Amino acid sequence: MKDNQQGQKGAETRVWPLMFFRVAIVSFLLGIAAVIQFRMPDSLSAASIRAIYTIIATTYLLSILYVFLLKSIKNVATNVYVQSTFDILLVTGLVYATGGIESVYSTLYPLIIIYSVLFLGKKGGVFVASAGAILYGLLTDLEFYGVIHPLYSGTYQYNFEAGHVFLRICIHIASFYIVALLAIFLVGVEKKTKTLLSEKESAFDQLDILHKSIIESVGSGIMTVDLGGRIKTFNRAAEDIAGIMSYAAVGKSVDDIFSGFSGAIDRVKEGERGSSERRFEIVLSPNGEDTTLGFSIYPLIDPEGNDIGRIFIFQDLTSIKEMEREIEKNRKLALMGEMSAVLAHELRSPLASISGSIKLLMEGLKLKGSDRKLMEIILMGKDQMENLVRDFLLFARPDTRNRSTIDVGDIVAEIFETVRFSPGWNENITVIKNLCAQNKVYGNSVEIRQTLWNIVLNAFQAMPDGGTLEIETRPSVDEDNRESLAISVSDTGYGIEKKDLHNVHEPFYTTKEKGTGLGLAIVTRIVEGHGGTFRIESEPHRGTRCTIALPVTREVGK
Repeated sequence: MKDNQQGQKGAETRVWPLMFFRVAIVSFLLGIAAVIQFRMPDSLSAASIRAIYTIIATTYLLSILYVFLLKSIKNVATNVYVQSTFDILLVTGLVYATGGIESVYSTLYPLIIIYSVLFLGKKGGVFVASAGAILYGLLTDLEFYGVIHPLYSGTYQYNFEAGHVFLRICIHIASFYIVALLAIFLVGVEKKTKTLLSEKESAFDQLDILHKSIIESVGSGIMTVDLGGRIKTFNRAAEDIAGIMSYAAVGKSVDDIFSGFSGAIDRVKEGERGSSERRFEIVLSPNGEDTTLGFSIYPLIDPEGNDIGRIFIFQDLTSIKEMEREIEKNRKLALMGEMSAVLAHELRSPLASISGSIKLLMEGLKLKGSDRKLMEIILMGKDQMENLVRDFLLFARPDTRNRSTIDVGDIVAEIFETVRFSPGWNENITVIKNLCAQNKVYGNSVEIRQTLWNIVLNAFQAMPDGGTLEIETRPSVDEDNRESLAISVSDTGYGIEKKDLHNVHEPFYTTKEKGTGLGLAIVTRIVEGHGGTFRIESEPHRGTRCTIALPVTREVGK
């Protein structure tokens, strides 16, 4: 229905030039008639001139009526049939008024036949050709038999023989039908050409849509760049990766979107001269966060084989790189765990011997002065070694057994009772506890106590001049939609530098003079062993916030 309406509107649009063309021809005839009347008054009789003016006036009047007819009757074919019929009658009248069989205006018949074929097709062309043949033949026959005589001159004298008249009629009729057939053939060829072109355009459009769908649906970013480094196309994945819409990216320099790409293009040009390197990785920070981008570059060639630019195919490798780092970290942790287990085992036996010997000496000797001071130093070193061995064992083999539902609130209360007697505690530290009503988690109470102890110990050590230490618990949900308890410990200490923030989870990494670097590594190992998460947020000179999330219930299958 929609296509028919569009076709109808298109045909109506073509009818207007036809009406204008008719008025232009009639106006031209009017000019010729005026010139003949005033410059060559003896060429035509007064009756002939009057008839010509009458026909011209009638044509103008009919043209006005055609405008209203087109608005009232929407069927274009009906309008064209009416117009062509009146045009045949008017041309016949013009032929009669300008000499009948001698009139040159019989050449106007083919014009009517041609436009009839264009608008009405085969049937319309044959109809108008037949109408023209009938009227012209009837006019010349009536003239031959003396029923009428043309208004060409005042004196009428007919000098044509029957054979000449018959031949002239046959030639005109044949020309009418030949013009009609040629017009029908050309219109048919035009329609076939248009149909074929339309099919080709449709196929091209479908291919273009398919091409665009593939480009837009692929998960990799695809970008084309001209030889000047200006972006020409930018697919949906590229928008997601770069964080910019295609309409904003197209036309910009590639370095405005991805800094460093121009250098990569230069390396590709060098590669075309020998090296095979086409794959690159760069690190961008569009939103302040590092994004690793892996991309390949290929020449963009037009159908003639000319180099017109470059194609960039790129992916966001940040998660893959993070996974690689995690795998490497776990590998290192596993290796360090094995080393720690061996080291702790080797240290435990001598420590046991030292501890037993010291106890015997303490019972049998009554030391005073410097001897007693030396013994205290030995005992302090022995305690440090035992704590180190304990940390080694805890880092090497977290206890996956002995887990149950425990109350974090009790552990927090116990830690803050004990921490006040620890070396380095400052009475200027204000402790704030914001615990929720439900503080139950599923885990090993000894390990969770050690985890919170390490975090709290780091917090008050970061505030040697005092400050605020806050511990908060709140219900949470992890990535697997499991219920968790989030435990946050915040301080107002000197914070952690950004360059150190990614390394504090690593074992043996420390910025403290007397630290072992195992505190937060143990926290990470224990929390991950419980199926939880550990996150650190810090700003230099503004403080640190450590948050661990532990599952409330036991994981299925564990």
